[in-house]
Amino acid sequence: MTKRNKIIYWIATVWLALGMLSTGIVQLLKMKEEVDMFAHLGYPVYFLTLLGVWKLLGVVAVLIPKFPLVKEWAYAGFFFAMSGAVFSHILLGDSPKELFGPLLLLILTAVSWYFRPADRKISLVAQ
Repeated sequence: MTKRNKIIYWIATVWLALGMLSTGIVQLLKMKEEVDMFAHLGYPVYFLTLLGVWKLLGVVAVLIPKFPLVKEWAYAGFFFAMSGAVFSHILLGDSPKELFGPLLLLILTAVSWYFRPADRKISLVAQ
């Protein structure tokens, strides 16, 4: 892995982890703004707890060494959650301002996944 790719990976991954950590905590605390947003999107309030817990576990999975299969699941979960958020906002006709956070986290997920080092990837064994 080149030094450039390693820098890109770590910048994207740290920002992704901070974004998911902060939004996961906000969701677990059920802050008024987040509860109001979920109501606007038509999702039940209990979904905040589920999403918050999965985001925190995903951050741990992405940051710890080893366990490449768990990392793949975490990246997939981040991708599904953020693409779902983007499409939910689009379908309701929300302003581009509402798309910024989930779209940024979606892009960071893709960049972090793409530039991850070989030891964080699943290796296929030829049989």
